Amino acid sequence: MVEHGISKPDKTQFTECWKTTWKTPYIMRLALSAGIGGFLFGYDTGVISGALLYIRENFREVDRKTWLQENIVSMTVAGAIVGAGLGGWMNDKFGIRMPILVADVLFFVGALIVMALAPAPWMIIVGRIFVGFGVGMASMTVPLYISEASPARIRGALVSTNGLLITGGQFLSYCINLAFTHVTGTWCWMLGIAGVPAAVQFVLMLSLPESPRWLCRKNKVDEAKCILERIYPADEVEGELYALKVSVEAEKANEHAIGDNLGQKLKGAFKNVVVRRGLYAGVTVQVAQQFSGINTVMYYSPRIVQFAGFASNKTALALSLITSGINAVGPIVGMTFVDRYGRMMMMIVSMIGIIACDLLALSIIFSQAAMHSPKIDQFESTHYSLNASSCLALTDDLRASCRVKRRTWYKDGCPSRFGFLAVAFLGLYIIAYSPGMRTVPWIGCSCELGVESHRERDILDAHQSTRLLRYFPLVCLILCHWTHLHLLVRTRNQRVAVRGGGEAAFGRFLAKSI
Repeated sequence: MVEHGISKPDKTQFTECWKTTWKTPYIMRLALSAGIGGFLFGYDTGVISGALLYIRENFREVDRKTWLQENIVSMTVAGAIVGAGLGGWMNDKFGIRMPILVADVLFFVGALIVMALAPAPWMIIVGRIFVGFGVGMASMTVPLYISEASPARIRGALVSTNGLLITGGQFLSYCINLAFTHVTGTWCWMLGIAGVPAAVQFVLMLSLPESPRWLCRKNKVDEAKCILERIYPADEVEGELYALKVSVEAEKANEHAIGDNLGQKLKGAFKNVVVRRGLYAGVTVQVAQQFSGINTVMYYSPRIVQFAGFASNKTALALSLITSGINAVGPIVGMTFVDRYGRMMMMIVSMIGIIACDLLALSIIFSQAAMHSPKIDQFESTHYSLNASSCLALTDDLRASCRVKRRTWYKDGCPSRFGFLAVAFLGLYIIAYSPGMRTVPWIGCSCELGVESHRERDILDAHQSTRLLRYFPLVCLILCHWTHLHLLVRTRNQRVAVRGGGEAAFGRFLAKSI
C-alpha cells in the first residue's frame, strides 16, 4: 500500500486535483505518461471487434472456423493472465517503471511488427498474445505507479484517470476502425496503429522517475526524497517522507511475519479474517461483473449489430460507436454518484437494468426478429434474377455469382424492422452497466473491502492477495470469448441475403446465444 492508503475520489478531491496539477504540472505529466498504458489496454482489447470483420474477409479459414475467431479475440486475455503475474513479480524485483517499459516493447512488437504484417491467422494470434502480455503488465502496474507517484490528497482522482483512459482507448479503437474501413489493408492499420502510443509512452517513461515507495523499500531514501520534493510543497516533504518510511517498515514487518514464499503468503492471507473477507467479496463482484454480458457486447458489438439487421461493415462499426461512447462516459457518472448513494445501491440498480435490458428485452427483440424474418428460398438460391431480393442458401457458386454481377451479399441473415430496437436496447444496456457494475467492483478492489484502518490496509497489501482479484476477471473473459461466438454461429443458418441496394442482413438466432 501507499502511505495514507488509496483515498476515494469525490467531487472535492477532483477540484483539488485540478488546482494541484495546475500549480505542479509535473504531477499530471507523471499520471498521463503512465496512463497511456491504460489507454493501450483499452485500445488493444477494443480494436479487435472491428478488425475481426475484415480479417474474416481476408482469410477464408477464419470465416469458416469459429475456433480461429475465438482464439484471435481471446488470446490477448490469455496473454494478460501471464503478463499480470510477470508484472507483479517485476514490480517487486525491478521497480514499478520497468514493467511499463517492457509492456510498451510488447505492445509495439505485437501490434506494429507481428499483427500489422501478419501473412496468416496464426501470426495474428501470436501478435495478440504479445499484446496480451503488455495488457496484463499494464493492468497490474499502471494504477500502482500513478498511486505511488502522486500526492495522497488527490491520489484517488489521479488513479481514476486510468479507468477513464481505458474506456477512452476502447472508444477511440472504434473510431479508428471506422476511419480505416475504406483503406487498403484495413485490419492491418487497425491493429498496427497501437504501436504508435506504445512508442510515445516508452520515450516519456525513460525521463520519469521510479516510484518513491519502491526506492524507499530498497533503502534509497535520498532518491525517494528527491522525487517527493517534485510532487509535494516544500513544507510537506519531510512529513510525507516520514509517513512513507513508517508504512514501508510496517509492510516489511508484516511480510516477515507471514513468510517469504508464495505458499506461506497465501496461507497467511486466508487465515486473516480481514483479507479473507475482502477476497471473498472482491471475487464475487468481479465474477458478477464479467458474467453480466459486457464482454459479449464490447468484443462482438459489430457482429451483434450485423445480426440485428445492419450487415454493412461500415454501418455496423458506426452504430457500435453508440455502445463504446456510452461506455466511455459511464465511469464519470459512476464516480459522481458512487459516494453519494453507496456501492451496494449502485450495483443493485445496475444489475436490475442489465437483467431488464439484456436478458429480457433483447432476448424478446431478437426472438421476434427471428420469427418475422423471411425463410430461405431454395428456388431463388439456384435461379435468382438480377432484381431478386430473397434469402438464399449460401454456397461458393452463389458467392462468386454475386461478385460477378456486382451484387451485395450477406451471410449473417435477412433484414428486419426490429434492428433499430435492438441497437437502442444495446445502448440502454450499456447505460445500466457502465456507472454501476463497471465502476464499483474496481473501487471495491482498491483495498476498501472490509478494511477499517491503515494497519489493516498494510496487512492486506503485505499478503498480496488482492492481486488474485485481477486474475478472476481475466479467466472469466476467456470463458466468455470461447463460448459466445461458438454458440452464436452454431445457431445461425448459413444463408445469404441478396439485395441490389446493399441493405443490411439480420441474424435470427442471437437470442439463443444470449
